[in-house]
Amino acid sequence: MEDGEPQNSGGGEEDSMDWGASSHHASKPPTGEELRMIKDAVNLYQSSSFKLQIDALLPNVRPSTKDSRKAPLERFLHSLRSHLISMRAFEPQNPVSAARALAKQGIAMPFALPHPTEEVKWKVGFEPPSDINVVGSWANQICVKRKDGVPFTVDVTIEMPDSLFQEKDYLDSRYFHKRAFYLAVVAQSLSTSLEVDTFYQSTLGDPRLTVLVLSPRKGSQNDFSKAHAKIHVIPVISSSNPMPLSRLSPSHANVRLPGKSSAGPQPTPIYNTNVLLATYPKLSLLATNALKHLCPAFSDAYALLRVWANQRGYGEGPICVRGFEGKGCWWNEVLGLVVFGEESTRANKANVRKPLGKGLSSYQLFRAALDVLARQDFSQKAVHVKSTNGHKFSPDEYTSHHSAVFVDSTSTLNLLADVPSTSLSMLRYDANETLEKLNTSSESDNIFAQLFLNDQTQLSKRCDAVIRVDLARASKKQSAYEFGDRVQAIGIFHPSSKMRSITDAYNPLLSTIYIGLTYNSENAFRLVDHGPPADGPDSEAGRLFRQLWGDKAELRRFKDGRIVESVVWEVKTSDERAHIPVAIVRHLLRYHFGIPENDVRSPQNYLDAKLRLPDEVSSIFQASGSSSGFKSALSAFDGLIPLALSSVSPTSEYLRYASALGPVPIPQSAYLALPDSYRYLPTIDVNLEFEKSTKWPDDIRAVQKAKLALLEAIATALLSANKITRASVCTADCSGSTIQQQGPSLEIHTAEGWAFSVRIWYDREATLLERLSSSVRTPARPLAPSEANPREQREAQQALEIYTCQFIHAPRHHRAVANLAHRFTAYVGTVRLVKRWLAAHWLLTTHVSAEAVEIISARPFLGSGAVLPDDASSIPRSKERGFAQVLEFLRDWKPEEPIFVPIYEDSAPSSEPTVVAVSSKQGVWTISTSEDNSGRMWTSSGPDAIAARRLRAIAREACKILHGTDIDSLDVERLFSHATEDYDVLIELDPMILPRYHQSINAESSALSKDRTIPQEDDATPRPGFDPAWLLFQDLQVTYSDTLKFFYDVYGGRYIGAIWLPIVSGIRPFRVMGGFSSTPAEQKPNEKNKGTVVLNKQAVLDEIERLGAGFIKKVEARERS
Repeated sequence: MEDGEPQNSGGGEEDSMDWGASSHHASKPPTGEELRMIKDAVNLYQSSSFKLQIDALLPNVRPSTKDSRKAPLERFLHSLRSHLISMRAFEPQNPVSAARALAKQGIAMPFALPHPTEEVKWKVGFEPPSDINVVGSWANQICVKRKDGVPFTVDVTIEMPDSLFQEKDYLDSRYFHKRAFYLAVVAQSLSTSLEVDTFYQSTLGDPRLTVLVLSPRKGSQNDFSKAHAKIHVIPVISSSNPMPLSRLSPSHANVRLPGKSSAGPQPTPIYNTNVLLATYPKLSLLATNALKHLCPAFSDAYALLRVWANQRGYGEGPICVRGFEGKGCWWNEVLGLVVFGEESTRANKANVRKPLGKGLSSYQLFRAALDVLARQDFSQKAVHVKSTNGHKFSPDEYTSHHSAVFVDSTSTLNLLADVPSTSLSMLRYDANETLEKLNTSSESDNIFAQLFLNDQTQLSKRCDAVIRVDLARASKKQSAYEFGDRVQAIGIFHPSSKMRSITDAYNPLLSTIYIGLTYNSENAFRLVDHGPPADGPDSEAGRLFRQLWGDKAELRRFKDGRIVESVVWEVKTSDERAHIPVAIVRHLLRYHFGIPENDVRSPQNYLDAKLRLPDEVSSIFQASGSSSGFKSALSAFDGLIPLALSSVSPTSEYLRYASALGPVPIPQSAYLALPDSYRYLPTIDVNLEFEKSTKWPDDIRAVQKAKLALLEAIATALLSANKITRASVCTADCSGSTIQQQGPSLEIHTAEGWAFSVRIWYDREATLLERLSSSVRTPARPLAPSEANPREQREAQQALEIYTCQFIHAPRHHRAVANLAHRFTAYVGTVRLVKRWLAAHWLLTTHVSAEAVEIISARPFLGSGAVLPDDASSIPRSKERGFAQVLEFLRDWKPEEPIFVPIYEDSAPSSEPTVVAVSSKQGVWTISTSEDNSGRMWTSSGPDAIAARRLRAIAREACKILHGTDIDSLDVERLFSHATEDYDVLIELDPMILPRYHQSINAESSALSKDRTIPQEDDATPRPGFDPAWLLFQDLQVTYSDTLKFFYDVYGGRYIGAIWLPIVSGIRPFRVMGGFSSTPAEQKPNEKNKGTVVLNKQAVLDEIERLGAGFIKKVEARERS
């Protein structure tokens, strides 16, 4: 049992033994503390398992308490202290001369700006530290493990003697120069005397915050690597140092640069904060220790908060939020604000935050801290944590010179002085999103993993737009634009500072940053930004607006008569409109910082290109036909036949905006001019329902004949009215069955070039099929001539399943998806990207139905428990983010775990979906909805276990590519590039005769040539939905279902891949109708088993080649290692 878990007082082994020995013995009743913990687990936590997971997490994120691990570190700390105290003093000398002397010994001095010169009158010196302390989270025993196995940090402060400083050392970085020399002397001494590796590290790349890092050297006398820790040596000053702290308030100007304007020196609030930081470690240690003893749950709450923050980049790591590096003390003070409350000031007397008290549990403290972070805008309302002796500087000092204010409980410094307001908006967004998940998640969601285990620094699933900015050519620095109501949050991300050799004075310049935008869907894609009214050309507001936007700003008159400064974003398509926020970033970075637009990259353009036909292909279709005609064709049925049209129910993905590629009309006049590889004409499925009539027959076969007659009448009426150019009545079944399972349909081709497949929905047909499928012969009730025999019963049952899917679920699903497309602007793009990705990996339609993809893609928008509100923080506002979240779900989803997606209603499921036992050839996914409790409507035929495993493996690799740090077209191409090395058989088709080849993800331009061979007589007749490659695939699947598993890209793929099924491998006895082509197995000498066979692979491949003669170019057999 993990530490911290409640003891089980009623079910232990001893009690069981007592029960066996004495039947009248009673179990001990639970204690009051145990009853409180049980009640908390039921009422406070998401579930009892969530509490147990937290209890198990806490011991695992803290340093080991074993003496064998801690003893070497403690011995080294004693050795370090002894060495530092015994160091010899250095006589004061000119800082430039001192740096030159240390450089000869290979030690660099990290001087801050402005650099000292040889003419300065002050000097640097060294004396042994006046005090040495272990501070920070390690000293308070609240240290928390960081991500990626990074060692724990042990902060050791060395107090520089007061005799080294003068009263004016707070000016012009004199203190920082003396600190740099002191640190360099310590680095030189430790690197030569103690067997440890020494490095410099500067938080945020700021040389004023440089510390000395001591890392253990394995195998040395001072090896403390078992503690999994590193030591930070931090020079500090005492509270009695000669520098007056009153001169370090935010309003004072302590850096005087020559050549500046006559307005005088400007305040230096961040500089002053960095000087004050040298007095803070010991004060923070004492304040945190007092809080830890006052509030018993503080340590656990702090651990939960730090783990949550680390998983989101609010700390050190490969991707961290700007400003939060080295901000460990900030999280202590957030919990201190919850416990102690807020200091009352003149500005916040009306709404001062009250203390919540010290008796809260760790989870309550954690949630309260998240509530503070989610609700508090530190840039709008300053926060002063309750202090014993009040605060040193007035609140106006902070609010006038800092963009965000959070003054610690010791009143030493503003902890948010160097944190950008954009980072605080991202923190507020993340906290709000976490609280939403805690409030809306169901037990089936692994909310614990989402909060504490999963890496949330992957920007593609966290932000709606991710922009990579190359800073190599940045030339200016100027205040940035606030997006206002276009976005909910902006985050600036970059790698945290790394350790460097003590021979290097400075960190390399930051070369790349990432800007993450989370959209406000109502305003993100606004076409016009309104500025101040045109009161005059010299208006200050107008001047600032023009200064911000440059040549983009212009005066415009609007319909209401207003004349205002405006910025108009010109767009031609919906895709371009979705790029407006990124275009704003590009413009501002170019105008204010001189960064070329080519150095500001986003994956939007690359992904958009995957959802449209190439330009050279699009130009052909634009010249061949019009893009209008949907409405006119759908409305043409009414009034042309005796029965009135009651409703039109579309079921095609083309009519719910969910097809990966949009449909393209091909008029009959242009069909002959198109090459074969451009001739695919998609069919749009529509169901028609007519008014009720008593004239419908009461026999299923007669109903189907009536449908044929009605469809023929519709076709005749449309042709006579010149509404369409061609119509064909199709009977679906050619198998000789007495009951048509698919039912008849009418294919029509409109003058505009659209093709429709129309079916008639008759509601009593289901009743007739149910009656046939349930007919049972008994001795008391012989089978009537009109009733079904066993074969007809099976056919009726199959027809009923098709009817239910085609006329009940398909229209209902279509309406739900169309509704989602209107509710969430990013949903349609997400569906299209996921479909294109699945098709590129040969899984869409062949193994995963389009409807299943649409339901899975709705999960990030609707959740899986209580339906998320439309304005929930976690809902993607861009297709790129939705795509990333779906890929992550497919990577982690285990097929044996059923899911529920509430696409039809605004409430949670009444019951949890259950797993249905399936055969190896059936689909293994269970995707339940309120209208499909079994979850098998769209997954019964696939993906099976083999395809599901392949999909998870492909999704895993796709996540690695998508969550990488580089944003490049090459990475997107890799995302949609399908490897063929894993296939046993690769069938190459002739692309010149593939009508959908122009839709291929990597179509070769040579195969898209407009040159045509001599047209045949039937070439002038359009063939809606005709795709010979898909027909071949279906034939192969049916013929070799027991031998091979086939995969194919339905969007014009030129290859069909196949793998041998495991069941046909090996030697087996010969039997008639074995299910696969076989050949006698080689007999070993003296072998008794005769008549064994093996799969005849070559014969199978030859049959496939003959089956596709003239269509298949090559069949390649491969041997996998």
